[in-house]
Amino acid sequence: MSAARPPEGAPHGGAQPAASSVAQVPLLALQGIWREFPVADGMLAVLQEIDLAIHAGEMVAIVGQSGSGKSTLMNLLGCLDRPTRGSYRVAGQEVGALDADALAALRRGHFGFVFQRYQLLPDLTAQANVEVPAVYANRPRAERAERAQALLARLGLADRGAHPPGKLSGGQQQRVSIARALMNGGSVILADEPTGALDTHSGAEVMAILAELHALGHTVVIVTHDMGVASHAERIVELRDGRVVADGPTPRAAAKAVPALRTEAVAPARGLLGGWADRLREALRMALLAMNAHKLRTLLTMLGIVIGIASVVSVVALGEGARRKVLADISAIGTNTIEVYSGTGFGDPRAARIQTLLPSDADALMGQGYVDSVTPNVATAVTARWRNADAAVTVSGVGEQYFRVKGMALAEGTGLDAGTLRNLAQVAVIDANTRERLFAGSDALGQVLLLGGMPVTVVGVTQKTTGGFGPGSDRLNVYVPYTTAMRRLMGQPYLSSITVRVADGMPMAAAEQGIGQLLERRHGRVDFYVLNTDSIRQTIEATTATLTLLVAAIAVISLVVGGIGVMNIMLVSVTERTGEIGVRMAVGARQGDIQQQFLIEAVLVCLCGGLLGIALALGIGALFAQFSSTFTLAFSGTAMAAAFLCSTLIGVVFGYLPARNAARLDPVEALMRN
Repeated sequence: MSAARPPEGAPHGGAQPAASSVAQVPLLALQGIWREFPVADGMLAVLQEIDLAIHAGEMVAIVGQSGSGKSTLMNLLGCLDRPTRGSYRVAGQEVGALDADALAALRRGHFGFVFQRYQLLPDLTAQANVEVPAVYANRPRAERAERAQALLARLGLADRGAHPPGKLSGGQQQRVSIARALMNGGSVILADEPTGALDTHSGAEVMAILAELHALGHTVVIVTHDMGVASHAERIVELRDGRVVADGPTPRAAAKAVPALRTEAVAPARGLLGGWADRLREALRMALLAMNAHKLRTLLTMLGIVIGIASVVSVVALGEGARRKVLADISAIGTNTIEVYSGTGFGDPRAARIQTLLPSDADALMGQGYVDSVTPNVATAVTARWRNADAAVTVSGVGEQYFRVKGMALAEGTGLDAGTLRNLAQVAVIDANTRERLFAGSDALGQVLLLGGMPVTVVGVTQKTTGGFGPGSDRLNVYVPYTTAMRRLMGQPYLSSITVRVADGMPMAAAEQGIGQLLERRHGRVDFYVLNTDSIRQTIEATTATLTLLVAAIAVISLVVGGIGVMNIMLVSVTERTGEIGVRMAVGARQGDIQQQFLIEAVLVCLCGGLLGIALALGIGALFAQFSSTFTLAFSGTAMAAAFLCSTLIGVVFGYLPARNAARLDPVEALMRN
């Protein structure tokens, strides 16, 4: 078995003669130590005026009845607790003013603990339990694995390293505890009732091991109420009511184990970066083990995050899908179109009396370089009849470029051309709704349709549209040459409006300004107004974005609720695992190590919840697509990445308080709860 590097002033061989020990600086020196605890009516002094010196290489037994202060004294010796007053020095170093991390370093470098109840971490194997102190001491992974295997082999557990504590006997668990105490050298072995939970045979084996360690130069301090165990020591310190009442030598145990152990040097620790990476890996592994050990609790913790992330991603996808649908609907009335109307704006009561928009205005606009196509427009409502079927329809008088301007396609037949406009031809193009209503089951092309009192021949049928603007999806529309509508049907020389499709790549604002300037020059005044469909698009996009943000904000509330749930569950986890925290602190874990472990666990829970939330949102999108053919959720990689980042931040923010609480636990209190 490996022996520790003795602290300064410690011997490198076996036990030393008493005279030589007295001449040396004590390895552990207590002067005037008091330890008091608050009670309802004042302070309770558990230790009073303790003066004790333990030299390197000694084997000391601290005995006394229950309540005499033995365990409290051992906790002070092992730097698990602090005295209320008095001086305690380890190898000449005063420990009273050290902070928590400095005390952890002292425990890592000098002390190895052997507890009555073993205090092994149940989720780790025997070898992993032995390696824990070396993780916090920044030992390389391969080195600590090799050393742990060697220690277990020398303690007769070579074939049990892969077994968890639950599959080991009591004696085997205590030997694993001893191996853990020796992992970083263990110059001082503190054994608290090391045989208290063992049968006689296992107890004898443990005491033989402790005697061997003493023979190799380890300082061994045993806390026990059993005088038979104490007789193995070379010195007995007796406590009664918190005071030392006896301190003297005793004959050594007659039986000694066959020397099977040899002294080994412990390699120096690595640099900070490598050690930090190993501690991070260990914290990650422990977080995964803890999550696996409490699957149901972990899933319930994730539930709030899953719902929140799924809600946010789905709402953003819903908003993006709505935006795309709006743009598609706007495209149904023409891409990049500008409408010109008579009057000064919507709601102008004089608009009906202003009759200044003329076909020549449309011709003038067609000659502009920023214009792709133009159509004059007039409209009226009439009753359409074919045979014994009739229906109220909207008759639109349009130009030959109308279908290009509006982005409409013909399902069958032909459109309108310059000849039909010039000749005031009585021809018509009908939409799919009109065909279904009036010509159900019959071929509409070539049929004569009566519009009010004017017969027209159907020459084309447009494709069915679902746009929410322009030609409605439910209205019945008939398109005739605007010249025919003005002269033969409506009897008016002016237009209702002009629709201009702006050439691709041309700025809509500049085109709108150009149209206004041209018509103002032609009319000599501003007796018209323009409606830019791009402005409609921008307004609707802004409205959609606002609504999406509003609903997303509501969804974020569920994320916050989920985060609070994570915090509550992690606080419960800290309470449940207080004993584990105490053990890790006893073997040298820093406050940062404990905080890192619980913080990583909280972040992992939230990350897994984020992934499940994204998967749930995608599943909702796929389900939605099965029931809707015209509208789909548009998922964004950016939104999903943001949601993933959000889940990480939730883990950090809401996991910080439980992690900090865990890191600030008092080692002694934590161990007492195990």
